[in-house]
Amino acid sequence: MTQQLRPQYTSVPRRAVVTGAAGFIGSHLTHALVQAGTTVIGVDRRDPTDPTAAANLESLRSLPGYVHITADLISCAIDPLLIDADAVFHLAGIPGVRPSWGVKFTDYVASNILATKRLLDAVARLRVPRLVVASSSSVYGSTDGGHSVETDPPRPASPYAVTKLAEEQLCLAHATQPRCPTSVVALRYFTVYGPRQRTDMFTHRALVAALSGQPLRLYGDGHQRRDFTYIDDAVAATVAAATAPDAYGVINVGGGSNVSLLEVIGIANSLVGRDIELHHENPRHGDVLVTRAHPGRAHEVLGWKPQVDLHTGMRAHMEFLATKPAAYGRAA
Repeated sequence: MTQQLRPQYTSVPRRAVVTGAAGFIGSHLTHALVQAGTTVIGVDRRDPTDPTAAANLESLRSLPGYVHITADLISCAIDPLLIDADAVFHLAGIPGVRPSWGVKFTDYVASNILATKRLLDAVARLRVPRLVVASSSSVYGSTDGGHSVETDPPRPASPYAVTKLAEEQLCLAHATQPRCPTSVVALRYFTVYGPRQRTDMFTHRALVAALSGQPLRLYGDGHQRRDFTYIDDAVAATVAAATAPDAYGVINVGGGSNVSLLEVIGIANSLVGRDIELHHENPRHGDVLVTRAHPGRAHEVLGWKPQVDLHTGMRAHMEFLATKPAAYGRAA
C-alpha cells in the first residue's frame, strides 16, 4: 500500500548527505533518494543494531548507492562526509516536547544547536550548494487557529521548539554571510505521520490502540487540531527543497488534513471496526491547541502540494503496523 503512495521525482541530487538517516523521516528520505538514483551518505549517531534504527535501516542495506556512517555530529570529523555533495539534508536532532522541559534540555541544545553549528561550518568549507534543514511547526507556538504563514512571528511554547527555532535561524544566518556558497531551506514540518513513525506520536498510538485493544492515553479533551502530513508527502517536499532552483528561507510543509485528535481516533476506529478505550489525562505543557500550515509558499517555490489524505495515509500506516508488531507495535 505505502509503495503506491510514493511520488516519482523528476529531479534529485547526484550525491547527498542525510543526517539522522536512521530516523523516521530520514530513513524514508534516504530510501526515496537512493531509489531515484542519488548516491547517499547516511549519518546517524545511533548504533545500527539499536532495534528501532535497525528496523528503519532494514530496507536500505541491500541498496547500492547507500553508505551508512555511525557518527555524532557534535564530535566527529564532518568534512570527509561532505566531499562532492550536491546537497545536505540535516534531519539529525532530538525531537519531542515533553522531555525538553527536564534535565535533558542540555542534550537538545547540544544536538539541535551546537551540532548544527559544526555542520554549518563544514558545509561552508566544502562549498556544498544546498542545505535543507528540518524545522518544526512548533516554532509558531499558540495561534488563533488560522493558517500559520512563514512570516508570522514565532512564539515557541516549549524548550524543544526554542531549539528548533534557534537551529533554523542559525542556518539561515549562515546563508546571509557575504560570499556564502550555500543556499539554505528550512522546512517547518507539520505533524508528519506514517510507517516507522515514533511510537510516542499520536497517530501511531491511536492505531496501535485500535489494533491491539489497548487503552489510549488522551492528553486534554481531544479537540486539539493538527495539520497531519503523510510521510511520502513530506519526503516529496524535502527532495524538492534540495532541487528547486529558487528555494530559500523558511517553507511550511503541511498535509492539509487539519483535524482534531478525536477525528483521528474516529478514523482509527473505522479502520479496525471497534472503538478505542480512552484514558483521559491532563494536557501536556507545550502542546498547542491548533497547528495549520498556510500552503502558498510550498506550492509557489517548490511546486509541491500534498497528495495523501488522512484516511488513506492512516490506512497505509495501519497496514504497515499489522506486519511489523515487534518493531513498531508498542505505544509509548
